[in-house]
Amino acid sequence: MDTKELRELILTELCNIAPEIEKDEVPDDQDFREALELDSMDFLSLVIAVSQKTKVNIPEVDYPKVLTLNDMIDYINNN
Repeated sequence: MDTKELRELILTELCNIAPEIEKDEVPDDQDFREALELDSMDFLSLVIAVSQKTKVNIPEVDYPKVLTLNDMIDYINNN
């Protein structure tokens, strides 16, 4: 999966979890939780969904490494 496809997958999953969010409103380098007002359950749902779709395990200890769109893309590309 290339970076563009991965970005689209993450944004799609994010919009499935929080339908009020528009894909073009998601900042590349701001914490999802703060920028989009996601609560901890929404963030957890996003991490689980992306992990399942990409087959890349994201352990809880690594959650701080996937707080932004760019961070999540980099993490998945490198694991």
